[in-house]
Amino acid sequence: MRKSHIVMIATATVTLVVVAVALVTAKKSNQGSQGGRGRGSTTFSVKTITLEKTTLHDYVSTNGEVESQSSIEVFPDMAGRVASVEVQLGSPVKKGQVIAYVDPNEPGVRYVKNPVYAPISGSIVSSPLKVGTKVSTNTVITTIGDINNLQISASIPERYVALLKPGLSASIRLEAYPDLEFSATVTRVSPVLDKNSRAKEIILTFDKDDSRINAGMFAKVILYTTDYENEVVMPLDSLVTKDDKYYAFVVKGDTVERREVVLGKSVDSVAQVLSGLAEGEKVVTEGQTSLSDGAKIRDITNGVQTDSSDDGQKKSDGERSQKGERGQTAERENHGGTR
Repeated sequence: MRKSHIVMIATATVTLVVVAVALVTAKKSNQGSQGGRGRGSTTFSVKTITLEKTTLHDYVSTNGEVESQSSIEVFPDMAGRVASVEVQLGSPVKKGQVIAYVDPNEPGVRYVKNPVYAPISGSIVSSPLKVGTKVSTNTVITTIGDINNLQISASIPERYVALLKPGLSASIRLEAYPDLEFSATVTRVSPVLDKNSRAKEIILTFDKDDSRINAGMFAKVILYTTDYENEVVMPLDSLVTKDDKYYAFVVKGDTVERREVVLGKSVDSVAQVLSGLAEGEKVVTEGQTSLSDGAKIRDITNGVQTDSSDDGQKKSDGERSQKGERGQTAERENHGGTR
């Protein structure tokens, strides 16, 4: 009886061990199979753009100053002291008008007050000297300028002087009106380079008269120098690199195709694509770092996602909106490269 009990117990133990091993093996096999199917059916949420041919405007950014196109400094004919001032800052004057009197009297000698005349018509653009100020024939009493015809003077660094020529267009922003943009055109380019600043001066005139613009204002100048056109463009950060080569992911239905591209000129992180892509093709701009050739995608551009399930059933608008918001990432800020 004892031997039969021992044999029965041993047999049962072996049977249990065999069953347990079989169950564990089956479970691992099942998990491996499910894992393989999961990886193969992974869908990546991405954002896309449709490629277009766009002209890139290369530019130089600099500062400038608004000034009168024509202005002249006024000097007295005789030395002495300013006896009276007949104008104020901003006063309109006509050619030949008296703007001040200089008293040339000295101790023991008396002279008639000497008038100072306006040499041109315009407006007083600098504060006249105060009464009692001692002046000589080399002292500037004031400056007269034509405030109805304004220009901008700006300096361009030496490395860009080969691009300078009359006719270049520019965008002007003024501190007083930071949200407004004024257009201007280069009318003159200095024939010499300033040896101290290593820069060349250019003169621009506004394309339209505007009473809001005043002489003396500080200007931020964007000078457009070269246009790159007749090629499709895309953001540089939409590309992936491998072995010093650039690749883009082109949308093919609900999958993507990795394609090598050759780049041309770039402005503000937007580059020309010389080969590899064509106008009208849709490429991935966000989410590309997780993709591989043939990967399955869901386009959530503008918060709208396309369902790529096997049955092809469309999700409700509410579900698409919620998932689109969850999958949406921050938009890339563009400094204005394409203009």
